[in-house]
Amino acid sequence: MTHTIEAPTAKPPLLPITAIARKLGLHDDDFDKLGPHFAKLHLDLLRDPARPPRGKLILVTATTPTASGEGKTVTSIGLVQGLEHLGKKAIITSREPSLGPVFGMKGGAAGGGLSQIEPSQKVNLHFTGDFHAITSAHNLLAALIDAHLFHGNDLRLDPVRISWPRAMDMNDRALRRITVDVGGKHDGANRSTGFVITAASEIMAILALAKDRADLRRRLAAIVIGATRDGKPVRAADLHATGAMMALLADALLPNLVQTTEGTPALVHAGPFGNIAHGTSSIIAQQIGLRLADYVINEAGFAADLGAEKYIDIVMGVSGTSPSAAVLVTTVQSLRNQGEGVLENGFPNLARHAQNLQRFGLPTIVAINRFPHDTQQDLNQVRAFCDRLGIPTAHTEPFTKGGEGSEALARAVVDLIDRNPNAAAHPIYALSDTYEEKLNKVATGIYGADGVSLSDTARNKLRQFVDWGYDGLPICVAKTQYSFSDNPKKLGAPTNWTLAINDVSLSAGAGFLVCIAGNMMLMPGLPKTSLAEEIDVDDQGEILGV
Repeated sequence: MTHTIEAPTAKPPLLPITAIARKLGLHDDDFDKLGPHFAKLHLDLLRDPARPPRGKLILVTATTPTASGEGKTVTSIGLVQGLEHLGKKAIITSREPSLGPVFGMKGGAAGGGLSQIEPSQKVNLHFTGDFHAITSAHNLLAALIDAHLFHGNDLRLDPVRISWPRAMDMNDRALRRITVDVGGKHDGANRSTGFVITAASEIMAILALAKDRADLRRRLAAIVIGATRDGKPVRAADLHATGAMMALLADALLPNLVQTTEGTPALVHAGPFGNIAHGTSSIIAQQIGLRLADYVINEAGFAADLGAEKYIDIVMGVSGTSPSAAVLVTTVQSLRNQGEGVLENGFPNLARHAQNLQRFGLPTIVAINRFPHDTQQDLNQVRAFCDRLGIPTAHTEPFTKGGEGSEALARAVVDLIDRNPNAAAHPIYALSDTYEEKLNKVATGIYGADGVSLSDTARNKLRQFVDWGYDGLPICVAKTQYSFSDNPKKLGAPTNWTLAINDVSLSAGAGFLVCIAGNMMLMPGLPKTSLAEEIDVDDQGEILGV
């Protein structure tokens, strides 16, 4: 018997942004209005002694997704609305969407139905211009590099060893590898470079990890853009680029205040990808949220092997804030896909994700996101399997029922936190471990691999970075989101495989090493039929199809 889910009812009208600010106890001098429904919060909120951190951070992650996603964002938004239904003061901290997926295959990243970040079309497109500011800062540094080469190359940069690419916020495979010509016979004439998508820019990661303006300046100055002819690192500070990048990012550093479909406060800020980067909203947004609300819902990108692992092993070390609980979103669709068409065969994928979160020390609940064509029998099977694992569950219907459809999850999350008041997550590796040890602990302990193999390129770069003094950084493994492994076709909870690290790059400003596994691209491409074909504007200027 198929469980029928009715279509969502009409969305309520948006509240003025001042009304959302008042819900959080904000005064007019705490924010700048950018229109009727957007505001930028001031960083002074981080230093206000009258607003100490008080909230509980709830990390929302998921089992391995399908290409269309499993509703992790929708569930996060539904959860924060459900908490407000229970009379709790709650806020969601979410990433800003990239234009790449919006016009590509996945679509927007502002939720859907009765659980959206609003106004969703504007949030999904240009929003407050933060992505454009990050793109501009990134490309300014690239332009300064080539100008330095043209004007004599006083730093003796080796053109072959320049690692800083260019960036744009769009899927464009034609720009992955390009040749630039600075003119004549100058250093760098006809050198090879390329583009990354803005969400993969180190400046995006830096903005998301910066704790304040001074920390942003320090991180920008520390960016390593390449090496000299005698093998010494060259930093953005050596090109006197820091101040100009700071100017471009001055407003982008301020978190954006918006609202959900039901008028619950939302902070949407920064947008690092969940496989190429660390995949979560800015530390500044999270820290302000913890000062303004009792519960902060924070989503981590893709599945728990990516977003959740990176939150605990990278972000938590910077912010100093441990999640109080984890919500693991799953669907019948996801588990059936991981089981190659058989629901029960996908259960090992769910088990590994849940047990990994518990291994990190996080109290965990599974949110079973109900899709329209799910049968009650399938939903009951998922719940029964979680019962056998000893992990609590809650069915949730955020798309069609908003906060009301998420109240059961909200109650269960509050109860889980109340029963585990001293929960504290712990990383899977120590920063003092070697990079090979860190990779091995993530690969074997989280992914289920037998071990790690390093290409000669990766091994030589690791040795170079250690020689430069970068030997105590966390690692950010860039791999497919569709499998625990580095091969998207290995489904379920694969065993008897080895994680292949093909390349390594240094993100000195962000403070981590990116370890690239499998066939991982930093500039995605558009599919044969992209969602861009469905997007338009009507005669009244309303955006359609996002």
